[in-house]
Amino acid sequence: MLCLADKLNKLNFARLMEVYAEGNEENGADIWPELPREQRLLRAEQAFYQYLTEVFFRTPGAVYALWQEEGVYVSALRLEPYQDGLLLEALETAPDQRRKGYAEKLIRAVQEAFPQRIYSHVSKKNAPSLAIHQKCGFVPVLDYAKYIDGSVARNAVTLRYR
Repeated sequence: MLCLADKLNKLNFARLMEVYAEGNEENGADIWPELPREQRLLRAEQAFYQYLTEVFFRTPGAVYALWQEEGVYVSALRLEPYQDGLLLEALETAPDQRRKGYAEKLIRAVQEAFPQRIYSHVSKKNAPSLAIHQKCGFVPVLDYAKYIDGSVARNAVTLRYR
């Protein structure tokens, strides 16, 4: 079931962090390699929370989209205004819930709920994400990603739906 949150207090942050646990572990190891695993994870989660409170949810039109199964967050993504539509970012499915079609269900539900164009930046090396985007009708429009802040990443592509 699709759930949308336009404010942090509409999310269960602890449950959201279960979806992003793998990414938070990777980010923590990259940013704070000198710290023990638990401290790295805690710092990554704190940085995530800070980003949501200080940047994401202060952006007019920003919304978190989650797919729930039996009350459990299994897949999540963020949407925020971008060019002539929305930018889909941070698509993630909990590791123990992968290969069950939840990311596709979430993307398709978002496509139905939001009639405007939807863009997404995906790493050129992320074959599973590229495949699910293409399956959901996204097409490549740029061979690089131009982020909201104006920065450019040559290791990613920009995809568009509609």
